[in-house]
Amino acid sequence: MMADRRFRRQSRLVDSSAYSRVFKKAERSRDKMFTVLYKENGEPEARLGLAISKKNCRLAVGRNRLKRVVRESFRHHHADLAGLDVVVLNQPAAMQASNKVLFDSLHKHWQRCRSGRSGQSETNA
Repeated sequence: MMADRRFRRQSRLVDSSAYSRVFKKAERSRDKMFTVLYKENGEPEARLGLAISKKNCRLAVGRNRLKRVVRESFRHHHADLAGLDVVVLNQPAAMQASNKVLFDSLHKHWQRCRSGRSGQSETNA
């Protein structure tokens, strides 16, 4: 039987105070596609927040595609990110990138989030 990979409420940042905690003192991973902010949450569950801006992706169709790709990638790496609150912000280049490029970018970000717990604060690619 396949593992349950639904994007449940406990896997999401649901209110502004949760987002604020991450934005205040977060570690950061950044590349041409995304900026990923992450912070320990003291819980066994990883939680995802999306900040996909209209400024960097004008059409709703494009923003929705980015959100789908980020959620799908997060679901696949959820276990590896246990104990982290993560907020993903889009960069302008993400709008034109293929899904494969976006998934590859996010995979690298998730690896940095895992290794970043040991103390490195910012990684640029």
